[in-house]
Amino acid sequence: MEQLIIQEELSGKRLDLVVSLLFPELTRAHAQKLIKEGAVSVNEKPRKPAYAVTAGELLAVELPEPEVLEVLPEDIPLDILYEDSDVILVNKPKGMVVHPAAGHASGTLVNALLYHCRDSLSGINGILRPGIVHRIDKDTTGVIIACKNDRAHQCIAAQLKEHSITRRYLALAQGVIREDEGTVDAPLGRDPENRKKMKSGLPGGKHAVTHFRVLERFSAASYLSCSLETGRTHQILALCA
Repeated sequence: MEQLIIQEELSGKRLDLVVSLLFPELTRAHAQKLIKEGAVSVNEKPRKPAYAVTAGELLAVELPEPEVLEVLPEDIPLDILYEDSDVILVNKPKGMVVHPAAGHASGTLVNALLYHCRDSLSGINGILRPGIVHRIDKDTTGVIIACKNDRAHQCIAAQLKEHSITRRYLALAQGVIREDEGTVDAPLGRDPENRKKMKSGLPGGKHAVTHFRVLERFSAASYLSCSLETGRTHQILALCA
């Protein structure tokens, strides 16, 4: 059971919208379904999806258990940049999902790693994400580190948490950015108008920080080098949209 206090910026908004904003993994339709099933309460009382929340109210959400998927090894070619007995670094292509989820039960990087590494992957993240310490978006190309044992997994995870590993991305951003460099520090959440996208500056969004440097300017776009301080879902895509 997840419990949160409604903040002032969400006061007056519909309950189903608030739930979807505070829990980005839930679509608005899914939030409505949970509310109707009694899995959501406000001040310990069930409410309707259209209920207007008020600042200071206690929101409680019973999140559903994740769907159990069978993850099978698949003979999918991998662009391996480095590999030893502890880790494997793979250049993930655009269009490949990192780990299985609803709608993507096969063809993922995890399926490919299970075939390539056999039984030598860390078990810390369970059956759906063996060896996976971090992830990048489906349509993003970049380096993924997968760990072959729990000790390596713990060490790499600690380095990511301490920011001793630098993550940089090259991106095209819409518009011409005048500043040569800067920092975007804005809460990130699911775009209420397009559930497939994330959006910066949303009330109730998660803390997200991206440092950028302009490499080149074009007539209607800017070529950026982006360094992540946090690792939110679609963080770079939301920054560049």
